[in-house]
Amino acid sequence: MKKVLNLTLIALFTFITMQPLYAHTWEDDTPKQDKEKTEVIEMNKAMFIKDIFDYEKSKDWKYLGNKPAIIDFYANWCGPCRVTMPIMKELAQEYAGKIIVYKVNVDNNKELAALFNASSIPLFVFIPMNGEPQVFRGAADKATYEKIINEFLLK
Repeated sequence: MKKVLNLTLIALFTFITMQPLYAHTWEDDTPKQDKEKTEVIEMNKAMFIKDIFDYEKSKDWKYLGNKPAIIDFYANWCGPCRVTMPIMKELAQEYAGKIIVYKVNVDNNKELAALFNASSIPLFVFIPMNGEPQVFRGAADKATYEKIINEFLLK
């Protein structure tokens, strides 16, 4: 019993003393304007109306953005959503300057979720510069999303 207690104390001490080494993240050093180009951006209703489409003023779709976009409708409790989040982060970095990747928490933004009938998640909305957005339901692998980006958003 004494050995277990000693090992537990050593492990706890090691964890506490090593924690500052791992507390720093690289993204803390990234300037804000660069973060917006390379990260998935959390979106709410006000941002959607300003940057994507003002559905309160018009029923006819008119994309307001200056780059093609992906909107990831997700929830923190959703397993498949947690699987696709790192993929979306990679795509935001790899296609930086070409597309913008947003995420919308359906629990916090029920009106936006209803706008795209996000009754099951994850749900991805691919928005080209011209034309109607396309909805993709469910999780997929990175290659699938890359194909949609290259053939639909960046064609």
